[in-house]
Amino acid sequence: MSIVKEFREFAVKGNVMDMAVGIIIGVAFGKIVSSFVADVMMPPIGLLIGGVDFSNLAIVLRAAEEGAEAVSLRYGVFIQSVFDFVIVAFAVFVAVRALNSMRKKEAETPAAPPAPSAQEQLLMEIRDLLKHKAE
Repeated sequence: MSIVKEFREFAVKGNVMDMAVGIIIGVAFGKIVSSFVADVMMPPIGLLIGGVDFSNLAIVLRAAEEGAEAVSLRYGVFIQSVFDFVIVAFAVFVAVRALNSMRKKEAETPAAPPAPSAQEQLLMEIRDLLKHKAE
């Protein structure tokens, strides 16, 4: 089997296509969550903690000199990333929890049994006639 044919079979399998769709949706969802955190959640949190912007916090290890930029340890960016992660993780947790509760409710509701097919109905009628004839 040629490599091209093997690759084509691999690439068009359902699970690979599902994974690709999932990744694309995940990237789009990531942008939504990042915007939610940066534009909706962080302004009120910043207001509550006195308007502190963590991303500006740094320790200067070496001051700027002619021809060389300052070397600094920007720990504020790390703190901001940790806050972003916690908020994103909590948002995803709430969304997954809501989906799981909907699935649980859906699973608890018993589905109505499917109606018998025409062939099954005919067989049941024959059975009932034979049972009635035997009595």
